[in-house]
Amino acid sequence: MSTIEKFNEHIMPTYGRFDVVLDSGKKRTAVDENGKKYIDFGSGIGTNSLGFCDNEWAEAVSKQAHSIQHTSNYYYTKVSADFAQTLTESTGYSKIFFGNSGAEANECAIKLARKYSYDKYGKGRHNIITLLNSFHGRTLCTLSATGQDSFHNYFFPFVEGFINTPANDIDALVKALDDNKDTVCAVMFECVQGEGGVIPLDKDFVKAIADECEKRDILTICDEVQTGVGRTGKFLACEHYGIKPDIVTLAKGLAGGIPIGVCMANEKCCDVLSKGMHGSTFGGNPISCAGGNVVLKRVLADGFLDEVAQKGEYIKTELCKINEVDGVDGLGLMLGIRLKTKTAADVCKECLDNGLLVLTAKEKLRLLPPLNITKDEIDKGLSILKNILDE
Repeated sequence: MSTIEKFNEHIMPTYGRFDVVLDSGKKRTAVDENGKKYIDFGSGIGTNSLGFCDNEWAEAVSKQAHSIQHTSNYYYTKVSADFAQTLTESTGYSKIFFGNSGAEANECAIKLARKYSYDKYGKGRHNIITLLNSFHGRTLCTLSATGQDSFHNYFFPFVEGFINTPANDIDALVKALDDNKDTVCAVMFECVQGEGGVIPLDKDFVKAIADECEKRDILTICDEVQTGVGRTGKFLACEHYGIKPDIVTLAKGLAGGIPIGVCMANEKCCDVLSKGMHGSTFGGNPISCAGGNVVLKRVLADGFLDEVAQKGEYIKTELCKINEVDGVDGLGLMLGIRLKTKTAADVCKECLDNGLLVLTAKEKLRLLPPLNITKDEIDKGLSILKNILDE
C-alpha cells in the first residue's frame, strides 16, 4: 500500500491534497519520497519562517527535546519565560497567553474582549465587529467570527455575537458601531486579509478603526496569525498602519514549524483573564518555545526585516514583467498574484509538477516564501513560475 493510499484510508478527507509525499527538506528546498526537489514559495502556509530544518533552529528544538518536552501549566519553565520576555519587550505588549494555533489565539482574544467589557459595563456589551471577507479560524467560534458566508454552513448553530461590516468602508463601520451602540466590545480585523485573497486594508480605514474604538472604549483586535512575525517586512503588519491594537494574535511562523499560538494584550486588558478563566494543555510547550526563541532571535536581528521588505519588492517587480500577471497585492513576502487568463489552481498544480511549491488564495496565486529565502532561490522559483505563466 502506498503512503497516499494508507493516508487516505485512515485520515479524514478534510483537505484537498496534491499527490505528492514530502519526505525531507533543507533550507528552502523540499524533497519528496521519490527524490524530486521543490523550491518552497509557500513555507507551509507561512509557517516554516526559516525554511526547512534550519541548523540553529533544529539544534535548539533537539536540545530542548532532550531536556524536558512538556510539564503542564502547573509549573514554570525558563524557556517559555525567555520567549515571553523577548516577545513582549520587542512588541511593547504587556503580557501574552500561550496556545497552539491561530484559532486558539483568536478564541483567547474574543474571550478577553468580552470579559473586559463585562467587568466594566456588565452583560450585553458582547458583540464583536469583524470584516466581510475575513478569516479567523476553524473552531465554531472563530468560524462565526469569519466574515465569509461560505464558511457558515452545516455546523449550526453558530456562535452569536458577531457583526460583519465591509472592509475599507469607514461610513459602514461607524454605522455598525452606532446601530449597535452599547453592545459592541471589540472590532477584530486582519491588516491584510490572507485567506480572503491577500487584500491589504486601506490605511485610512485602519486608522478609523483605532480612532472610533478609542472614543467608545471598544477594544481593537488585530489578527496577525498570517501577517505577523516579519511576514510583511515589519514584525507586526499593524506597524505599517501606525497603530497599536489592544490585542494582537500570532501563530503560524512564530515557532518556525512547531504548533504555537499567542494572544498579546496591552496594559489596558492584560490582567482581565485570571486563574481558571482560560487554558490550553500544550500552551507554552517548551519545544515550541525553544523553536520560537530562535525565530525571534533571527527575525529581530538588525537588518533582517529590511531584507524581507526588499525581497518582497524584488519579487513584485519581477512578477509585474510577466504578461500574464495583472498585478500583485500584499506586503513584504505575503503576495497575491492577479492573473489575466489562467486560473490560480491550475498554475499551482503546474508549479508543483515543475518543482515549485506555491499556494492559492481565492482567485489569486499566493506566495509566502520562507523569510530567509535567498535571491538565488527566488530567481530559480520565479524562472519556473515565469515559464508556466508564459505558456
